[in-house]
Amino acid sequence: MSKPSTRDLTVIRKGYVTPNMLRVTLGGDGMKDFPDDQESAYVKLMFPIEGDDKGRVLRRTYTVRHDRVTDQGREIDIDFVMHGAGNGDDGVDDHDHGGPASNWAVNCKPGDVITIGGPGPKKLVDPTADWFLIVGDMTALPAVSVNLETLPGDARGYAVIEVRSEADMQDLKKPDNITIEWVINPRPGAQNTVLSDVVKRIPWHADGRLSVWAACEFTSMRELRSYFREERGLGKDDLYISSYWKLGMNEDTHKVIKSEDAKTAA
Repeated sequence: MSKPSTRDLTVIRKGYVTPNMLRVTLGGDGMKDFPDDQESAYVKLMFPIEGDDKGRVLRRTYTVRHDRVTDQGREIDIDFVMHGAGNGDDGVDDHDHGGPASNWAVNCKPGDVITIGGPGPKKLVDPTADWFLIVGDMTALPAVSVNLETLPGDARGYAVIEVRSEADMQDLKKPDNITIEWVINPRPGAQNTVLSDVVKRIPWHADGRLSVWAACEFTSMRELRSYFREERGLGKDDLYISSYWKLGMNEDTHKVIKSEDAKTAA
């Protein structure tokens, strides 16, 4: 498999969406050959390893929240979770407080340049289903938001979203018949049944085909996967579920255990 292409992007601006979510807008000449319509796709932010003379880099995975064309050119938004990651190191996909990606986001300024790889493929809920259940913590909120925005107008179902505080609840665009259940968890990852407990209380429609999309911390993911597969009998065609991070691990270590878990859960 060929490696994703890389490009240098320029910081256009940044600002807080909520107290614990920082948005950085990237653009510049590197966007000229960026594929169209990449909201919810992932990119790899690349950070040089200091003192390494071989040019090696750390790669950190993030979701494209917005992709738009402006009078000044093409732009993408990347949202970074701040505070409460709990791992004290660099994590995965919007969740590495204290690590290279979140530190870069806090300290970057307009005109700074960063190298990214990708974009990688989108992972979206099946829009042909009869009803929907979308689940995620703050690391998955950018992808959850895009999923909600792209659902058919007559879609029905639920979105269960874990955030660190009430102030982190965003005003999300969604179909009228999708109900959002906000879950407040000030200790994400440490209190790892908070999200799944709410999901298990969601009313289950007896009619029609369900499509589930879920992404969150590793332990929460395993709890949800067991519920969806064993208690609700969902198969692979009706369920997308992924861990975006694991408490106490950086992205490199998490990637290893995620791969091992996938083999045993197949």
